[in-house]
Amino acid sequence: MTDINLPLILLAALLAGASPGPATLTIAGTSMSSGRHAGLAVATGVTTGSFMWSVSAAFGLGAIMLANAWLFEIVRYAGAAYLGWLAIKSARSAWMGAALKVPPVTSRSIKGHYAKGLALHLTNPKAILFFGALYSVGVPPGTPVTALLTVILAVGALSFTVFHGYALIFSSGPMTRAYARAKRGFEAVFAIFFGAAALRILTARLV
Repeated sequence: MTDINLPLILLAALLAGASPGPATLTIAGTSMSSGRHAGLAVATGVTTGSFMWSVSAAFGLGAIMLANAWLFEIVRYAGAAYLGWLAIKSARSAWMGAALKVPPVTSRSIKGHYAKGLALHLTNPKAILFFGALYSVGVPPGTPVTALLTVILAVGALSFTVFHGYALIFSSGPMTRAYARAKRGFEAVFAIFFGAAALRILTARLV
């Protein structure tokens, strides 16, 4: 496949996707608190967002966004605001300390969890930088469209496996029982992590 080092690209995508971050933490928390179907819905939303950024970067849209600072700043502040909202929500849950009640899964709640995952990844400025770097470094100029599509599909399949794997693991019986026993502690950790991520996005020099 031309000069593309697909194994190296997939390794970089695996390390980025599987490492702890807002997306994986949200998938894990939702899976433990709301069940497997909800966690899988969030994972599907995150995967969709990842796929969209991947396609954008492959065809140069990511570079256009980075070249127009105001577009990037919109994503930056939207992402920080969304993470801040998740931090407040988790902090309230930790403060109130209500017993765990897994809500019934409905088509409406599935759509809501999917939208949550999608919004989380589409407002993540680090995703723009990651996919931009991935394609600019790993995919040489002039790469045929067929080769680009192969990379996009391979990275998408990897993202699907990683994110949905998180949902399956953290919705298992032992993880759910651990969450039920230490719900306030988990929510406090989520609040701290989301808050720190929001602050980091606001203060870091990303471009």
